Amino acid sequence: MTFDRYSSDVLADFSRRPVREKPPTREATFDLVVEDVASDFCGSVVRTEGKMVELEDRRGRRRMFPLGGGFLFEGTPVILVAASAARPAGALRTASGSVKAPDARARVARASRIFVEGRHDAELVEKVWGDDLRGEGVVVEYLEGVDHLDAVLKEFKPTPARRVGVLVDHLVSGSKETRIADAVMRAQGENAVLIVGHPYIDIWQAVKPGRLGIEAWPNIPRNIEWKHGICASLGWPHDDQADIAAAWQRILGRVRSYTDLEPELLGRVEQLIDFVTSGEGAR
Repeated sequence: MTFDRYSSDVLADFSRRPVREKPPTREATFDLVVEDVASDFCGSVVRTEGKMVELEDRRGRRRMFPLGGGFLFEGTPVILVAASAARPAGALRTASGSVKAPDARARVARASRIFVEGRHDAELVEKVWGDDLRGEGVVVEYLEGVDHLDAVLKEFKPTPARRVGVLVDHLVSGSKETRIADAVMRAQGENAVLIVGHPYIDIWQAVKPGRLGIEAWPNIPRNIEWKHGICASLGWPHDDQADIAAAWQRILGRVRSYTDLEPELLGRVEQLIDFVTSGEGAR
């Protein structure tokens, strides 16, 4: 049998141009890292507004872009769309990882309190544990420095039914903070006051460095004010207190939930919440 090479249409299966598949869509959820192809600007999603999305790069610079095509996610083209307003199925959780009660309302404040060293500490605790604390009726106040702790407690007059939990920075062997904590605990009694702390020089370090796009927090010499030194090392403005406040807001803005914090802080805050909401202190 002879094969006839001219018996069929050689162009029957020919396609002059391959069909280009439409890039997949991706929701512009907070902290999603994408790259704008036209400008090479790479950053994480800060917010969406109307048909625009705002990105922030690792140096804190922000730019607005129109939603739609022209973005890369992990090197792959995507069409960026506004995040869905629909709630995910299943149990909702708070930023601390706790299951959120449906239609939970803040309860009347307990007599017990949690004190933290400064405003930044209070803001971080509020961001991650705020829902839990409101549900338990626990108020968080800041001391403006651990040096004032003894005077604050003498005025508050803690008892086993009116407990105080205290979160202290840099609570390590031989530190000033440890000496103050030991003296206060001896004077107040362990059934009325619990003082715990993390090993970091400042609450800033309790945020995982990867959230800021760095491998580790810089080491700052002791003769340089720590926060100013951190800002200088990271290339952030640090001339005055307004710059320091702006730096903290940048750091705080990177925190989404407990997963962005170091375990040395997580366990201590949970310990304080348990202390002021259990036993006689739960009344």
